[in-house]
Amino acid sequence: MEEPEHWRVEGAVVRGERTATHATDDQRLLESRDATGWVHTDPWRVLRIQSEFIDGFGTLAELGPAASVFGSARTPRDHPLYATAERLGAQLVRAGLAVITGGGPGIMEATNKGAAEAGGVSVGLGIELPFESGLNRYVNLGINFRYFFARKTMFVKYSQGFVVLPGGFGTLDELFEALTLVQTHKVTQFPVVLLDSQYWSGLVEWLRSSALDRGTISATDLETFTITDDMDEAVNLMLASQTAILSPRRPE
Repeated sequence: MEEPEHWRVEGAVVRGERTATHATDDQRLLESRDATGWVHTDPWRVLRIQSEFIDGFGTLAELGPAASVFGSARTPRDHPLYATAERLGAQLVRAGLAVITGGGPGIMEATNKGAAEAGGVSVGLGIELPFESGLNRYVNLGINFRYFFARKTMFVKYSQGFVVLPGGFGTLDELFEALTLVQTHKVTQFPVVLLDSQYWSGLVEWLRSSALDRGTISATDLETFTITDDMDEAVNLMLASQTAILSPRRPE
């Protein structure tokens, strides 16, 4: 019996292996072109980019309080971190929050599973990639994006904080994007929690011993995130952010 095709989502289009393209929209947007080639393509991409923002804003506008969870897509289902992420998703939902992930496998799938099975809103913000095939089956509200920057906007705009589990480049990208926004005061009352101190301690030590010592960051920058092994603390920090948003400080 012939194996089923591996499906790939490209925005609104779903392709099998026989019809798959060899480059993503992000890649085509960013790759070098001849001096005039962009005139025939890039201005039209603006409309597609605009539509992604419209779809994201329209879909998530009434989501309510939510927290985003990041972590490796490579975490297998029998790994202890998968179970941790599943418990985290459920705990966030029981605390009254929707859960947002990148909608992929690994940590993202586990978090969506915990949220969905706890009866909550389980959001997946997927991205067109050559090696992933769409949203995981535990997403009950999903959007597929072609462009990373449109997707990133949705994570920050509709979350009141990030919980970051062990992950690779994509996870680090989201982490440092959030820390940069906090550092530059583009967002306020935005907790960033690094869950699993054993994994994150080396990075935090490097920030202290190299970046801080050389003056490329300030001591206060190290206060823009919390590192913990306590899931209750992570959830409570997300809830504290919600309280701060709903009850802003009045000027004295």
